[in-house]
Amino acid sequence: MADKKSPASGWPKVKGDFISGDANSPVAIVTMGSHLDEKGLCDAGAAMCGSCKTENLGLEKVIANIIANPNIRFMLCCGTEVKGHLAGQTMIALHKGGVKEGRVVGAEGAIPFIENLNDTHIKRFQEQIECVNIMESEDLGVIKAKMNELKARDPGAFAADAMVVEVKEAGGVEVAAAGVNPQFLEIEKRLDKIEKKIEFVDAEVAQRVGRKIGRDIGILYGLVAGLTVFVMLLFLYQKLMTMV
Repeated sequence: MADKKSPASGWPKVKGDFISGDANSPVAIVTMGSHLDEKGLCDAGAAMCGSCKTENLGLEKVIANIIANPNIRFMLCCGTEVKGHLAGQTMIALHKGGVKEGRVVGAEGAIPFIENLNDTHIKRFQEQIECVNIMESEDLGVIKAKMNELKARDPGAFAADAMVVEVKEAGGVEVAAAGVNPQFLEIEKRLDKIEKKIEFVDAEVAQRVGRKIGRDIGILYGLVAGLTVFVMLLFLYQKLMTMV
């Protein structure tokens, strides 16, 4: 059996939109913008499982809880992205390229600025875990199969002990880094509004298309029925003519 270590006292250290499972498990599952069967995945053997919707504080919470538990050696990224934020892409970019001047290198999200993690925390995250990307998958069977595959590869606890990070947040709401230009906050608000409008337009278009398809199918059925009656009348007329 792989060697295990005790996670930080009171792990998970930071509250978030996730639940914890087996603290000795090597796999943490991050479902990004999706809400799947988190409890079922933890019962199946995940150390923790939950969403990460923002590319700043949400991302920091995930990393803080991972490095506070040396037994976690894999981060399984799945689920769908949140439009505009792209927390999954940002998480993978951070693991690969780190942070420069407070901004995640290679991140494509709206405000990928890091406040609560320093270089030591980020390096520890990069060294402790392997980032496994099956983004856009919400299939629980696929996710569980990949988790079991990773559990079978458990290398044991990370050599160093648990590392505790204090993650500060304003009023319990996920926000951008305090040192970030307030204009970025305004941009984020506008992106959220645009996202809601797009979702409304998508729904309206879907309804209109559905109504049009339904109307077209009704017309088609009417034409087929009319043609069928016409053919039957024509057939009867020919029969009658042959009998005269």
